Amino acid sequence: MKSLKIKYKNYFLLATFCLTIISCGSKETKQEEAVEKPTTEKAPASIASVTAEQIKTVDIQFGTIEQKQLTATLKANGALRVPNNNKANATSLYGGVVKSINVQLGDFVKKGQVIATIANPQFIQLQEEYLSASSKIIFAEQELARQKELNEGNAGALKNYQNADAELKAMRTRRASLQQQIQLMGINPNSLSNSNLRSALSVTSPISGTISNVFAKIGSYVDVSAPLAEIVDNSQLHLDLNVFEKDLPMLKVGQIIHFRITNNSGEDYNAKVYSIGASFENDSKSIPVHATVQGNKSGLIDGMNITAIVSLNDVTTSAVPSDAIVSSEGKDYIFVVTDKKAEEEKPEEGEEQKEPEAKDKNEAKNTNFEKIEVVKGVSNMGYTSITLVKDVPANAKIVTKGAFFVNAKLTNKGEE
Repeated sequence: MKSLKIKYKNYFLLATFCLTIISCGSKETKQEEAVEKPTTEKAPASIASVTAEQIKTVDIQFGTIEQKQLTATLKANGALRVPNNNKANATSLYGGVVKSINVQLGDFVKKGQVIATIANPQFIQLQEEYLSASSKIIFAEQELARQKELNEGNAGALKNYQNADAELKAMRTRRASLQQQIQLMGINPNSLSNSNLRSALSVTSPISGTISNVFAKIGSYVDVSAPLAEIVDNSQLHLDLNVFEKDLPMLKVGQIIHFRITNNSGEDYNAKVYSIGASFENDSKSIPVHATVQGNKSGLIDGMNITAIVSLNDVTTSAVPSDAIVSSEGKDYIFVVTDKKAEEEKPEEGEEQKEPEAKDKNEAKNTNFEKIEVVKGVSNMGYTSITLVKDVPANAKIVTKGAFFVNAKLTNKGEE
């Protein structure tokens, strides 16, 4: 019985030894296969090709790396204002009923252009008195000449001559007064006659500008205290900024301000400080700062709220629109238009070499973009300062809008 147990024990040890040898051989084989297997990982793609149709569909826009004053700046809120001497009301010097209105809101008018016409029988009466006074003056001049002859020949009394002279002077004064009133009505007195009396008065614009409001309506009665329309000359727009007391020492006349419309951050405008207030605005601890808008003023209207960045020094930095930067795997990139071609995939060993396919006729219209790494800095007014990790050509064209699409296309290509 004892010898039988010893026999089974020997068999068990032998079987264990064989399994151990087989296991070691299998591991060595796997390790050799792992070592011998070549690496197939590829470097991430950096060139993306986009067709002209895709650029149009996605609305990809281009720009350049700009020099912006994004450091050492002061942010302030304010509004656009037009000085009172660049605003005007079109009014009538005489009361009357509105007969016609020749302008609409937003129309540009020149100085002297007819805004509306009003009618009043009094206008005809003034013209009648003017023509009558002119006729009486002719008779008075003749009477004065006759009295002068009689007086010189001692045939008439001196009193009659003096009365004729005084009457003529009074008539001339009356005619001069009527002439001025008719000219204020916009009528040329020299062109008046019994056959062309005018019953309507033209109301003209006192300045050149844009119609910002129309107060009158057809058939309504207006007088001197009731303006027909308001005209604003936006060419003299300026900024009214509210700057806090602690920031006032950092401002000075002549500084440049970059601003955007608060409700429309699509375009930048510039202004130059020309006046700094000497007292607080109402009960607030802010001081008014005034700046003249420079350059293009299209789209700017009196009363618009703005957000401004006041440059406190002349330090500039390379910057791009914030939408031009995309983030991927913890890094930031921009896309630069390039002549480089995207690398074609090489066939692996054992695969048959495929014949090159015929090039599409539209391939020449494709635009290639290179992914360039950047380091982001401060952001202001929709721009972000950047430091290029890799040099790019001067005035290189970059994607300012739609960079996310180019990055998505490049990422999809890398996954494929």
